[in-house]
Amino acid sequence: MGQLPRPPAPLRYTGRYRFLRPFKKGIIVATRNRTCNLIIDSCCDLPADLVESYDVEVMPFTYVMDDGEHIDDLWTSMTPHEFYERMRKGEHPTTSQVPYATIHTMLTRIAESGVPSVFICFSSRLSGSYDNIQAVWEEMKVEYPEVELHIVDSKLASAAEGLLVMEAVRQCDRGLTAAELAAWVREARYYVHGYFTLAGLETLRRGGRIPDMAAIAGAKLDIKPLLTFDIDGNLAFFGAARGRKKSIKQLVQIFNERFEGDGPSAVIVVSADAPKEQEALAEQVLKTSSRASIWHTSIGPVIGSHVGPDMIALVFWGADRREHLSLTDRIAKAVSGHKNTADEQ
Repeated sequence: MGQLPRPPAPLRYTGRYRFLRPFKKGIIVATRNRTCNLIIDSCCDLPADLVESYDVEVMPFTYVMDDGEHIDDLWTSMTPHEFYERMRKGEHPTTSQVPYATIHTMLTRIAESGVPSVFICFSSRLSGSYDNIQAVWEEMKVEYPEVELHIVDSKLASAAEGLLVMEAVRQCDRGLTAAELAAWVREARYYVHGYFTLAGLETLRRGGRIPDMAAIAGAKLDIKPLLTFDIDGNLAFFGAARGRKKSIKQLVQIFNERFEGDGPSAVIVVSADAPKEQEALAEQVLKTSSRASIWHTSIGPVIGSHVGPDMIALVFWGADRREHLSLTDRIAKAVSGHKNTADEQ
């Protein structure tokens, strides 16, 4: 593909900040000139009213708390503060893959519409749902052989996936065909940068991502990890800092080094119920760039179940992340190229 189209300014932006929640229904009106439908999942962590204004299908994930199973309805039935307060008081929510019946019902609705469609999915390296969607659709194609459906692995999660969705909606409104939009998403995902820091290492320990001793040592040293997504969609350690203020300062430094934009460009500042630090990070970003249009949102309950309260993240458009691969990583990608090619079909 050619050069990635630059991300737009927010659809409606007043003042210095655009808070993604709460939203009043109908506040955003986009021009619909679509030749295809767009389907997303709830792990994009965009608020319900904004997603409703986009006129897209949403596949919901689920999570389980002490009082039973909940639908990730983009904070419609529970506030972020309530969810994370329950975690602070000792609850440990769990998550699972999207059930077969949910996938089949949604794909049936898409197929029966007869409209070419693009499905942007949560990273396949963090959930098996993408593979399950592919498998269900392979079964259904026997009944719907003429239906055009492109299932695309975003290789992103949370607000990073959300930023990709925001621009994909605009590209869809520009009139791209389903094939063109799918190709655009497969290229654009590498230009989305998402970096985040956690309050501590305990949630990573519980998830089996680091050893117990590493978490204990990190807690004693007040180590705050910085993470990102690699180009395959895995979580990857990007660095660490001693103390919360230094970890947030590093997020700003990363932004200064990697942010790109030819004009006002959407930058999402995200938190897991840490509003003061979220605001402070936004202030620091604004001081360093006049091109940043700040949008605020919250980490959703599915991602939040794994990262815990007080996570802070910064998401923005930047240079092609594939250009930052080390020599050895490039060799590894070349060796496994046949696998990656199959994944892009």
